[in-house]
Amino acid sequence: MATLLLIRHGENDLVGRKLAGRTPGVHLNENGRKQAGAVAQALGKAPIKAIYSSPMERAVETAQPLAAALGLEVQLRPELIELDYGRFQGRTFKQLQRAKLWKEVLNNPAGVRFPDGESFIEAQQRVTNELEAIAALHTDEEIVACFTHADVVRLSIAHYLQMPINAFQRLAINTTSVTVVVRVKDQVFVPHINQVAGFEIKMPEKKDEKNKSPEKKE
Repeated sequence: MATLLLIRHGENDLVGRKLAGRTPGVHLNENGRKQAGAVAQALGKAPIKAIYSSPMERAVETAQPLAAALGLEVQLRPELIELDYGRFQGRTFKQLQRAKLWKEVLNNPAGVRFPDGESFIEAQQRVTNELEAIAALHTDEEIVACFTHADVVRLSIAHYLQMPINAFQRLAINTTSVTVVVRVKDQVFVPHINQVAGFEIKMPEKKDEKNKSPEKKE
């Protein structure tokens, strides 16, 4: 099972204004392209073995500079796509705040299904199944990058940290932030959440089987 770098796409003109969802043709803006370049600079020398991406344009465009720096191709994984927000897709956040269901989205997401869309529970299962499938393609020593979306990362981390789904929105996931999920056999570690470009990835030290003393905390 590989170590997963979960990377949110870069900034676009809908961030903070509208619920983009699966709206086609949403591309990175100028700052988003700079952010994608910063990710490539920060991770361009990391031992990343593969790059996977949601098929949405903003995710692919964020992945491309890193792929070019590493000489890898961007492999599309449809199940890394953004949530299906159904009829809520494309609405401004001001409009959403007036919808009765939006209060449930904020306070009881475990019970929410978007009109003509999917539920948070279904989305979490879809995405975590896909991440497990991707991780299974690689060894414990390998690192892979997965470019995706904010709620996808939040739901994934809630799963790996065994958080109740009603708490998942407490996790902040900024544009082009990196969250790290380390899989070591049957154990899962989440050493970094919502890290910006320039952070250092530290893999867990292998414990000496003869010495079971706990690791020192920095």
